[in-house]
Amino acid sequence: MYPRIILVIFLGALLASCEKAISFKPDSAEPAVVIEATIENGQAPVVILSRSLNYFSQLSADTLAKSFIRNAEIYVSNGSHTHRLKEYAYPANNGYTVYYYSTDSSNLATAFVGEFNKAYTLEVKVDGKTYSANTTIPALTKTIDSLWWLPAPQNTDPARVIIMARTTDPPGFGNYIRYFTMSNTEPFYPGLNSVFDDQIVDGKTYDIQVEHGVDRNQPVDLEDYAFFYHGDIVTVKLCNIDKATFDFWRTMEYNYSSIGNPFATPVKVLSNIKGGGLGYFGGYAVQYLTLAIPR
Repeated sequence: MYPRIILVIFLGALLASCEKAISFKPDSAEPAVVIEATIENGQAPVVILSRSLNYFSQLSADTLAKSFIRNAEIYVSNGSHTHRLKEYAYPANNGYTVYYYSTDSSNLATAFVGEFNKAYTLEVKVDGKTYSANTTIPALTKTIDSLWWLPAPQNTDPARVIIMARTTDPPGFGNYIRYFTMSNTEPFYPGLNSVFDDQIVDGKTYDIQVEHGVDRNQPVDLEDYAFFYHGDIVTVKLCNIDKATFDFWRTMEYNYSSIGNPFATPVKVLSNIKGGGLGYFGGYAVQYLTLAIPR
């Protein structure tokens, strides 16, 4: 027994002596251009430009407000018309200003709104560099057939409910969707997992819970976030999207959910922006349904 104890002590001392403190300082990358561009059926294109922040940056409202890119040159084309977007300012509730680009109301000759089954191109010129992307607004082939509410299961709060939806997936793979919810007067928020493909449900009619959308700028309580309440008026926004838009949000949401998890597999966010920028240009074929939950 004693030789074994001595051996264990010796090996422990040996391993301790092999420890080495490692210190490194990560390189600071140059801020990249971040593009968030969307176009929906019946709506004008909207583009938000910003600069990326370092991983260890201290986030604040002031930092985010200063990240907007002003005075960019942005063009959107539907194949027949090419329209230069105009910069607009929108005052936020916190005293800061949000900047975005959309249809130039003083030059409507080339303006257009999104249409089903149409392709679009985006060109952004910033600091002498050009970034481009392509997207499509697909046909509105996958829709919600019906929407209803049920008492929240295994929950002691009788005010809580869940929302269910019945939908039919068209035959043939390649139907991609993203959804948002709006409860009462709040904005539309995407689901915690907001994008889905039809690998499992192809050609089927099925029922699925529609979870409450989340504001990713706020902490998310994983025990409570999915519910709605008696008295809520809920609007569900279901969007048919193309594969590039699906891939961007699929990888973005996986990346978001794995932040801080040392055992998570690293995921590269798949952008459709060409020229070195980050972000995406996405087309949305939209259906809205509203459900009033009785008090």
